[in-house]
Amino acid sequence: MTAQPRPTPAASTIGATHQPLRERVRDLLRDRIVRGDFVPGDRLVERVLAEEMGVSRVPVREALTLLKGEGFVQEVPRRGVIVTVLAKEDVDDLFDVRVALDVQCARLASARATDAEIQALAGIADEADAALARGDLEAVADHNQAFHDTLPRMAHNRILASTLEPLEGRLHWVLRQNRSPAILLAEHWELVEALAQRDADAAAEVAQRHVDTSRALCHEIMFGA
Repeated sequence: MTAQPRPTPAASTIGATHQPLRERVRDLLRDRIVRGDFVPGDRLVERVLAEEMGVSRVPVREALTLLKGEGFVQEVPRRGVIVTVLAKEDVDDLFDVRVALDVQCARLASARATDAEIQALAGIADEADAALARGDLEAVADHNQAFHDTLPRMAHNRILASTLEPLEGRLHWVLRQNRSPAILLAEHWELVEALAQRDADAAAEVAQRHVDTSRALCHEIMFGA
């Protein structure tokens, strides 16, 4: 199906930064894919997107090319550009990489994170619990994303963080498929506790288990298995 224009506050402020326009358009489209405004299989039509965002078709075309490289969209004969339909193998490949990097992040953060950083991570976990209690699943997803964005910075390893950066969008996209956030939020608290205790082995074990839990939940939602 062809994706219909949806109102978005970000479109009105797209010219507010000095980032190249194609990258701003890419970031906006990526965010909307991650949030589910565009779902797998939706057609992304240059003309429609350009009109919606108030830009020419050139930066939209360039942005779609960038998103192809990131795995968010694909070109299909006779249909044009669509939001990528993820296969089970794609999701598993992503989680295989994530588990290696997340476990290392947890180990390093247990030794290198400051007390203030660990407290800030606990604050994100607390806000996620509050959002879940009031039934705001969108806010829960936002806080979950913030939690996983924060942990690599706490490892204080620039190469590790830069390795994770191009994967983060796809990770957030997959993680937002989860419909059982309470399980994951409980594991967030286990990780916070392990970090606070400066227990590298415990932090690594929780990180490993957390990825396994996420993988199983995503499989159940996306593939029914």
